Amino acid sequence: MSSPSPAYSPSTAHLDLGDGFFDPVEAAHFPAHTLRYRNQRWAERIGLGGLTDDQWIAHFGRFQPLPENIPQPVALRYHGHQFRSYNPEIGDGRGFLFAQARDGEGRLLDLATKGSGQTPYSRFGDGRLTLKGGVREVLATAMLEAFGVYTSKSFSLIETGEALQRQDEPSPTRSSVLVRLSHSHVRFGTFQRLLAENDQARIAQLVGHCVRHYHPQAARGGDVALEAPALLEAVAKAAGAMVAEWMLAGFVHGVLNTDNMVVTGESFDYGPWRFLPHYEPGFTAAYFDQTGLYAYGRQPGAVAWNFERFAECLTLVAPVADLETALKTYGPAFNERLRRMATGRLGVMAKDEAADEELLAAFFQFLHHSKAPFERTIFDWHGGAGRRDFAIAGPSAAHYQGEAFDRFFAALAAHEPIGVTPEAEVYFSGPAPATLTIDEVEKLWAPIAEADDWSLFTAKLAHIDQARLAFGLHPAR
Repeated sequence: MSSPSPAYSPSTAHLDLGDGFFDPVEAAHFPAHTLRYRNQRWAERIGLGGLTDDQWIAHFGRFQPLPENIPQPVALRYHGHQFRSYNPEIGDGRGFLFAQARDGEGRLLDLATKGSGQTPYSRFGDGRLTLKGGVREVLATAMLEAFGVYTSKSFSLIETGEALQRQDEPSPTRSSVLVRLSHSHVRFGTFQRLLAENDQARIAQLVGHCVRHYHPQAARGGDVALEAPALLEAVAKAAGAMVAEWMLAGFVHGVLNTDNMVVTGESFDYGPWRFLPHYEPGFTAAYFDQTGLYAYGRQPGAVAWNFERFAECLTLVAPVADLETALKTYGPAFNERLRRMATGRLGVMAKDEAADEELLAAFFQFLHHSKAPFERTIFDWHGGAGRRDFAIAGPSAAHYQGEAFDRFFAALAAHEPIGVTPEAEVYFSGPAPATLTIDEVEKLWAPIAEADDWSLFTAKLAHIDQARLAFGLHPAR
């Protein structure tokens, strides 16, 4: 990087925790580096937008250190509950943290990888990521950001020229390395490892680190017995808001293990995921989730269970009664964000709690009874009851009748529309919403796999970005 932008503000804050939290590792040496995706918008926000493609590949494909940044990648240590079975044998197995930076708001952000090679925690894995897996994560994060979900950002995707063997897709298959931009990689499982080792001192240290860098509102003068419950409350509010955002995005994460939950309440780590074709509480994303533990309708409870495991870790440093009080903030935070997301996604102004609750209930009742397409319903009725002529002229018109619809329409009519931006005018007068069902993902992957044709992928990302600008939604944190 020849001349860093003035917006580039490097950090090595995670290294301050010391080597008890991570292990230095080497990046894999790949036979090829073909840049497939760079997130220019977010690169500009952290001062890296001026990199040439060659410089980009040097930093995000070969992992040459960024200026004044982490000198060597580190694989992070953590444990976790996987489908509610505790596993002490995990950690960063095919990724590492290799840089940190602060954005224009002063927030600490991480640049970390997926598919960058083996680490001490790889077990028997090859440490690689399939190109299809990288494409899927780019799509998922773009869509979630467009719908107002606080999510990690897919920062870079580079094809790496290896042939991988996988059981869940045709093999050999192409390889890639992904770089994520995330607010934090301190997981619930980071704390769980320290609890398992009864390491009170490091839990206290980690609490202080999280308060200092992620939740400064929880600061209590360095008194960990006071800061731990305050941190727990902050994480409760963030986690509750995150899962509420998923529900109004019609999103199913798929693998809600404690090692996939971070203290900032940021959605990340997209392996199996799905967007709902239509409302279905039992809809699952992972073929191996045979009991439906992480089904769409069970996500709020799954996150709550994970959050309780995080709270258990803090019992080493704080009174249980204070932690129990903080735990109770999760439900109200979830409900509040659910109401806000309902009005935001439907393009109407929040009114009062009773009216917003009625809109939320009527919306889901209508989707349940009608089986109308989830995202098409939002698209048709964005802006409220005044969209009736548009909605009944569209492909879902047959769904818009009956008692459940009448209740939904009445609830919409009780709300005022938000102001219409030029971007919203273009998007919501278009022929169809941006959607990302599994069939659509397979359809755009096929020409990449067969002919290295990326045109459908590029067009999908452009449509998703139209949706982002049209909805204009921003996470609450």
